[in-house]
Amino acid sequence: MAVTLTDANFDELVKKSDKPVLVDFWAEWCGPCKMIGPVVEELSKEYEGKALIGKLDVDNNPNVSVEFGIRSIPTLLFFKNGQVVDKQVGVVPKNVLAQKLNALL
Repeated sequence: MAVTLTDANFDELVKKSDKPVLVDFWAEWCGPCKMIGPVVEELSKEYEGKALIGKLDVDNNPNVSVEFGIRSIPTLLFFKNGQVVDKQVGVVPKNVLAQKLNALL
């Protein structure tokens, strides 16, 4: 299951992670977010132990959203060593996200 990320735990879980991290910036009211949500959950199971997969609700966590300039959702950011190294905006097939994750492993 994808980890629930918040303004409070983001630095600890994402920026200090020794594994690659995929963060799904989403909101409850966002249709495309609901489309990509199950894909993110599948990836969280497949990459368990290899990468951290998390979801951040932009409505409830404005600080992190502003920090990374999130203007459109869903936006998926890929982190390595605490830095953003890749980005995907909008809904894409699972294999596109898997390829980006595999490149970071």
